[in-house]
Formats: sequence, C-alpha cells, structure tokens
Amino acid sequence: MPPKKNNFILMQGNEAVSQGAIDAGVRFFAGYPITPATEIAEILSNKLPEVGGKFIQMEDEIGSIAAVIGASIGGIKSMTATSGPGFSLMQENIGFACITEVPIVVVNVMRGGPSTGLPTSPSQGDVMQARWGTHGDHPIIVLSASSVIDAYFNTIKAVNLSEKFRNPVILLLDEVVAHMRARVSLPPKDEIEVIERIKPTMPPEWYIPYENTLTGVPPMASFGDGYRYHITGLIHDERGFPTSKPDEIKRGFLRLFEKIEKGFREICEVRYYKMDDADYCIVAYGSVVLSAKSAIEILREEGIKVGLLELVTLWPFPRFAFDKILNAGIKGIFVPEMNMGQVYREVVRVTERKVPIKKLNKIIGELITPMEIIKEIKKF
Repeated sequence: MPPKKNNFILMQGNEAVSQGAIDAGVRFFAGYPITPATEIAEILSNKLPEVGGKFIQMEDEIGSIAAVIGASIGGIKSMTATSGPGFSLMQENIGFACITEVPIVVVNVMRGGPSTGLPTSPSQGDVMQARWGTHGDHPIIVLSASSVIDAYFNTIKAVNLSEKFRNPVILLLDEVVAHMRARVSLPPKDEIEVIERIKPTMPPEWYIPYENTLTGVPPMASFGDGYRYHITGLIHDERGFPTSKPDEIKRGFLRLFEKIEKGFREICEVRYYKMDDADYCIVAYGSVVLSAKSAIEILREEGIKVGLLELVTLWPFPRFAFDKILNAGIKGIFVPEMNMGQVYREVVRVTERKVPIKKLNKIIGELITPMEIIKEIKKF
C-alpha cells in the first residue's frame, strides 16, 4: 500500500483565516471591505452559503460588529474582520460585547496608522488598542498569528476561546501574514477541536443569565429558544437588569475578570525556539517572528546563542514565560516591533529590567529584516 500523501495546498493568510472560521463553526459574518482584510470578507461571502451560513456586507464597521453581536445572541458563531480605521469604529460595540458577555471574534489585519495611514503596508501598531481600545476596565483576549498555518489554527482557537469564556476575542494579523502565501497541510475536520458555548439546561423560569458559576462563565441561552432575558450595556445584576448597588456592581465586575484569570493557562500560549541553551532572547510576534528565526540561524552559525520567545497570546500578557526565561539565566532580551515599542513596555514591566532589554522599532511600513535584528543583537 503506498504511503499516505500529505494534502498540501497553497493558501494565503487571509484565506487561512476564512477556512479556520468555517472549520471552527462560524456561520455568520458581517463586514465592510477594507485593505488589507478584504479577502476574508470576499472568501466568506462565497464559502458561508455553501455550509448554510450567512454573509452580510454592512454599510460600515459600526453596523458590522452590531450585526455580529446580534447574530451571536441568536446562537450563531459570528465573526467580523477589519483593519485600523474600522477597528477604531468598532470599539464602542466591543465594549458592549464585553459587558454583556457575547462571544464574538474580531480579526484585525493591522496596517500603518493612525487614521488612514499606510493602507497597504504592515504594522503592529494596534496591540494596545486591542487591549484598551474600548473605554472602561474590562477583560479581553487577544491572539496573534505569525504564519499562514498560524492564521488557520489561531482563528479556530479564537472562536473556541470566545465560546468557552463568553468573551470577545481579537485576532491580530499584520499585512505581511495576511497576504503571504505558503504551502500548508490542513488537518482532517474530525481532528479539529471545536468548542461550543454552554447552554442552559434548567427550565426558562429558573434561568439566571449572569449567574456566578464555578468557572465564572454562565450558560448562554439563545434568543428564540424560549429563554427570555434582559441584555443591556449598563452595569447589570445577575438577571441582566441595570443596577447601581455597590455589592452587585463589584460582584459582576470581579466575575468578568475572574473567568479569564481561571482560564489563564489555557488562554495564554507562547512558543520557545532554540531557548534551551540561549544566552539572549528575542521576543516577537506576528510576521517579525519569521525574521527573528532567520536571524537566529545566522547568529548561531557565528557562535552567538540566541533563542526566540514567540507570543501567540498578547492579552492577557503571558508573564509566566518571562519568569521562565529569567530563571534560566538569560543575559539579555531583544524586542523588535513594527511600532514604537508597545510590547517592549510590557516586557520592561514584567521583567523589572532584571536583565538588559533592547528594542528595535520600525514604523515606515516595511518588515523588520533579519539583518536589522542581527545588527542590534550584536550590540549586547
């Protein structure tokens, strides 16, 4: 019997996001065309109807995320995709999804900014906006992708986390990852873990939509299933009605954060590359990971032991990974980013500068190259 051949296909990053969404069970997409994320909407406009899903092109990004929230409340896994200017327009409704605990996925393919910025060029300038873009104190989950296959699997992960924790999840790509093409092999559909939101099992009259459970995640009834409950962007009690009682406000807020804290280890993912004997550590995410790996190979040929800490989860910030590399005796940390140092500041915060930390920032709409990384590493 001949050996089984891998089913390799040529796939673009945005195409991988689209396929990952389909395989994770997304059946509703509302969006508005915007470079460099438009291919996601274009592909899903064709693919969703083939699997019984719905695609709607909205009048703008505000309408897009409002429609996505509504579809999720109706029980459908829902997603939208955008870039910088559209992501800004979505912030108020992202806050609404946070306080009402509606699971949605927002893919932000980052481009140069602010404002219209550099529409066709890569950037990583939205990292802090993804965490703090909407007003108020709130938990959020933010993932990144550094390759085409990453875009596929991390889209699935984003959908699963949103459903499990009843929380918006943001997936950050940059223009390079979104538009690069690579030969990938996707797993069989029956090997993909797909997580569904917890549904209520009690009679409708017993249902408490925002009750505190052991995990902090209450069951979510779908509108139309016979469970009638109140949803509001106001601070609410466990039954969903607005409240100004201090004890109810505090209890509700603490639960929002505690459900993410309890799932911290499941949510947070990092990858270590050649860190076992590394003297220096590059911290990178997104397409910069590709340049970092190339730089590491060249540096090691020259006898300089460098490794990589790749951040798959950006928020909540994976502090434990830095404790690990510091305990291993690392001599220095280097953070290259296509922004002015947004993750660099977090690295400084969590490491308390126990070792030297250097950064490389590039904001001209061009990818950070391996040689630029090599040049700076040699300055340690």
